[in-house]
Amino acid sequence: MYLTGWRRSEVLGLRWKQVDFKVGCLRLEPGTTKNDDGREFPFALLPELEAVLKDQHERAVALGQATGAIIPWVFHREGEPMKGFRKAWARACHEVGLHGRIPHDFRRTAVRNLERAGVSRSVAMKLTGHKTESVYRRYAIVAKSDLAEGVQKLAALHQAEQGGPRKTVALRG
Repeated sequence: MYLTGWRRSEVLGLRWKQVDFKVGCLRLEPGTTKNDDGREFPFALLPELEAVLKDQHERAVALGQATGAIIPWVFHREGEPMKGFRKAWARACHEVGLHGRIPHDFRRTAVRNLERAGVSRSVAMKLTGHKTESVYRRYAIVAKSDLAEGVQKLAALHQAEQGGPRKTVALRG
């Protein structure tokens, strides 16, 4: 959820048939998402996400071999689909001292990370599943550090255009 910006239900409902290791892509089929649009996420380009998926796959295969069951879900508890993770979430937040956080915060974090990485808004919206820009903007929170970085980029642009720093002249009237 942190890396994809996907909703909890989209992640918990993920099945192995939606994971294409050869192509390195996750797929959500049309009609299975909140806005009913299908979606793809090329996970192979994110080594952290690829590692999580491969680890989950190894666990599912090992459990399947031990029990004789087929484990269709990417995220499961002993072969049964996960309905939620409230207790595990609360315990993890407590252990790292982040109280009051909710899993949906990962969606906001993913949007902010996409924005900071310079991913175009239209591409970011496709990756995260935001249908409208107005909803997407609610997640794209701008920090003071983002403003400073934006001005640094502007200064670099001006410097590149002029071959050096610009000269500023005061208007007197």
